[in-house]
Amino acid sequence: MAEAKNMTHFNLERIPFAPAEIRAWGEADAKHRNWPVVYVMTSDTEVYVGESLNAEARIRQHLDSYAKRNLRWVRVVLDETFNKSACLDLESFLIRAFSGDGKLQVLNHNAGITDADYYDRRSYKQAFSEIFETLRTQERLFQRTLPEIVNSDLFKLSPFKALNHDQAIAVVDILEGLFADLVIDRSGTTVIQGNPGTGKTVVAIYLLKLLEDIRQHDPEEPLDSESIFSDFFTPGHADRISSLRVGIVVPQQSLRESISRVFARTPGLKKESVLSPFAVGESDEPFDLLVVDEAHRLNQRANQASGPLNKKFADINRKLFGADDPGLTQLDWVKTQSRHAILMIDTGQTVRPADLPPSITFKILAEASSDGRLYPLRSQMRIAAEQDYVGYIRAVLSNTPPSAPERFDGYDLQFFTNLTDMKRAIVDRNEEHGLSRLVAGFAWPWASKTDKGAIDIELDGERLRWNSTGRDWINSPGSIDEVGSIHTVQGYDLNYTGVIIGRDLQYAKDERKIVFDRGHYHDKKGRENNPKLGITYSDDDLLRYVTNIYTVLLSRGILGTYVYVCDAALREYLKGYFDPRVAS
Repeated sequence: MAEAKNMTHFNLERIPFAPAEIRAWGEADAKHRNWPVVYVMTSDTEVYVGESLNAEARIRQHLDSYAKRNLRWVRVVLDETFNKSACLDLESFLIRAFSGDGKLQVLNHNAGITDADYYDRRSYKQAFSEIFETLRTQERLFQRTLPEIVNSDLFKLSPFKALNHDQAIAVVDILEGLFADLVIDRSGTTVIQGNPGTGKTVVAIYLLKLLEDIRQHDPEEPLDSESIFSDFFTPGHADRISSLRVGIVVPQQSLRESISRVFARTPGLKKESVLSPFAVGESDEPFDLLVVDEAHRLNQRANQASGPLNKKFADINRKLFGADDPGLTQLDWVKTQSRHAILMIDTGQTVRPADLPPSITFKILAEASSDGRLYPLRSQMRIAAEQDYVGYIRAVLSNTPPSAPERFDGYDLQFFTNLTDMKRAIVDRNEEHGLSRLVAGFAWPWASKTDKGAIDIELDGERLRWNSTGRDWINSPGSIDEVGSIHTVQGYDLNYTGVIIGRDLQYAKDERKIVFDRGHYHDKKGRENNPKLGITYSDDDLLRYVTNIYTVLLSRGILGTYVYVCDAALREYLKGYFDPRVAS
């Protein structure tokens, strides 16, 4: 029989996942057959979360599921105040928590993940935290605390994230277009466009998991809950994608490895499907569908990071097109190697001359728009500010600045004139919230790359080093004492970011504009000319890349951003935009 545990606001009942025990439990209380509840079914390695108005009947249905054959226990959460909306919300919360924790493999589809508002949702959220803590401490179902889970890559990059309205509509439209193309055997390119923090990576990962769920869905098993995606879960749709060869292309190495870890932990997804652009180009077998995250970071024909990569670039061009035409880009590889491509693009996040040039990215956007395949994401999911913070940052760093400074209620934006003070504040925020780091533009040489004892940045008595690793630096030991570059944080979230704006950006008082100083810019790949294409980059050209870099750095913080500026004239100029005391 069930073992009941009385909690502050709810009861948690544990039942063996077996027919007789479930039937006896159902007979013991009328609420077991007629009350909204959430249940958690587990084995030593797997977990499934569900909700139902008739818990006994729904749990008994799961006994016939082959995918759930190894599950052994059911925990049922009962609460006198629960309603259908609260149960759907708790179900989604627990699925995301289990996915982010990584101890148990989540068997759920992601189609039922909801983010709908309802009456008194805030008070329920507190109860959810108590339920989580009971499942963690008494039932031993989680290995990490909730703050640790929320700060993890497994959580932030999980395919079980709840989509907002724009993201959900984009996914529905993309699926409709993809299936329509498959019916008539038509190839095509779809573009999702959005500022930093609008969730382009979330949509990419969610979409691939959703396709796998459709492909693997047992038509005899009902979906977990009502879903805007339920119409896609049909045998006909499953048949059309049953043999689809799918991959996700991630240009940045660190982000690619983080996504690979998430795919390795997610049923239906494989880490082998997370690809570099070079892996796509070298593949002997074409793909049916490639989803490209941060597609603006795909390379044109430029000097690569190493000699072998330069040779590889030329070899791939010859293999795919018969000649090493310098006008060919990694985007051409993607289009040639796939029948269908879905590109995540933000033209404001190109940070090196080797990235796709604006002429190509704007053409992609125009073509997708004319084909009805351009989906903008507008809702800011990262930054806890009601106003358009990213748009404000871009305007401040441009030469058409805002007419007046803005304050961002609920967002901790601070301006520092002493680096020691900012570093201390970031350390304090890290102790309070985790995931708080110092980052900077590439305005200092990277001496510690070859000499581990060298100091890279000396300011206000502080002696700092650049990131000691380029792979998952944010979560690496000692990162709180280091400074991350753009190449360690693009595509990631932080809770608080302390941004050091180096002397690569300065303010020309006579001209009343922000200017680029090449002598203080030390990213060799970020400033070199392109002899293969006959391009020489002017200071104005490089200014665009560097202001993009700082926009990305200044838009990493979920809860707050702290700013320190090296150039005295630029410090005085930006203080009026970043110091809330001035803005007030």
